[in-house]
Amino acid sequence: MSGLPPVLESVLQGTAATGLAYVGAVVTVAASSVLFRSPERRRDARATLTILLRRGGGKR
Repeated sequence: MSGLPPVLESVLQGTAATGLAYVGAVVTVAASSVLFRSPERRRDARATLTILLRRGGGKR
């Protein structure tokens, strides 16, 4: 059991890094959907944002 805390710490750090990367991607795409000048690019950014924010268990 002495190896559990370092392993748990590594898992938590990996989870936190993954979560921050996901939030960064969502914020970037959300900003893109507002700031792009081209309507096509804004539409593409909104579609990507919809995919990123889709929750499981909903309509498919």
